[in-house]
Amino acid sequence: MSDYANDDTLNDFTPEAAEARRVVVLISGNGSNLQALIDAQGHDELGGEIVAVVSNEPEAYGLTRAREAGIDAVVLPHREYESRDAYDGALIKVIERHEPDLVVLAGFMRILTPRFVQRFLGRLINIHPSLLPAYQGLDTHARALADGVAEHGCSVHFVTEELDGGPVLLQAVVEVAEDETEESLKQKVHAREHLIYPIAVKWCLEGRLRFSGEGATFDGTPLPPQGLRMSHADAAEELDEDLER
Repeated sequence: MSDYANDDTLNDFTPEAAEARRVVVLISGNGSNLQALIDAQGHDELGGEIVAVVSNEPEAYGLTRAREAGIDAVVLPHREYESRDAYDGALIKVIERHEPDLVVLAGFMRILTPRFVQRFLGRLINIHPSLLPAYQGLDTHARALADGVAEHGCSVHFVTEELDGGPVLLQAVVEVAEDETEESLKQKVHAREHLIYPIAVKWCLEGRLRFSGEGATFDGTPLPPQGLRMSHADAAEELDEDLER
């Protein structure tokens, strides 16, 4: 056995704690999904630390949420830039200053340039209010109701140059009731967004969810097109919803 086995210096050694994984969140408005992430972080359930919140809208309430949580709140108004590319160039600089492991879009109402997407490809995620690939784009709840679908929901996906077209990581389903309104459906979908987004962020930070040239993987296994899916019943149970409706 080595003579170093009884060395007091080694016996007194305490390993340094691993530095927390770093997250930057981009918002444009109220920031309810941001709040879900902040709450998860407060319960040590995010797998990392939100180091900055950036908004293109100076009056976004999400900035207040960030400040109240002691998070760096950055305003970068897009109207002060002459082009989308110029804005995204400035946004890249702001984000990189915070050295993030993951960039999270939480209601960031900007179409991103290919330059931006490529810079953060594989560590840039978004949440969309539909079961992708259905209802890409806007007005998802109204379109779903107009089509008379039985199921709707939300999807977390990696961001690629195709709008709402990147590999899906996680979905949560909501059953559409016969008397459903656009507002009631929106509220149900929002609740599911707040449920699954912190989970997806945690798994990305832990390296369980990864981007690959073929799509996305979970623990090294390729995911199907719909990613991992939480059923209506499972989501309703987590959210303590009335299943009798």
